[in-house]
Amino acid sequence: MIGNLHGGELLLLGLLAILLLGPDRLPEYAAKLAQLVRSLRDMAEGAKGQLRREMGPAFDEIDWQQLDPRQYDPRRIVREALTTPGSGQQGDSAPAVPTPPAAESGGAAPRRPRHRRRERHPRHQLPVPRGREG
Repeated sequence: MIGNLHGGELLLLGLLAILLLGPDRLPEYAAKLAQLVRSLRDMAEGAKGQLRREMGPAFDEIDWQQLDPRQYDPRRIVREALTTPGSGQQGDSAPAVPTPPAAESGGAAPRRPRHRRRERHPRHQLPVPRGREG
């Protein structure tokens, strides 16, 4: 699997390349693709080496798995923030989930106002367009 491409999709792309490019130009473009992949890999390694030189020993202490954007799950982050004690700012003694004022006083929680639906007017109450009166 390459990125989000699976075996069948790669096979289909290969067949499409053979049909579009033909047997004459296919080796030339395959070599260009291989050269592009090599240059991208070299650039990534160069950037990694430069970052390692600039950061020094702190580079080895970074948890790269934690910084992977594929690990991002907003539900998990919110759940951990709400359940972890002391997850607020330093010196913040307020609970993670504020309690409503009615619950603190022992009364029932206030009800949320219901939105009223607009009443639909019957067809005979709609304005008649000009020129169609009758």
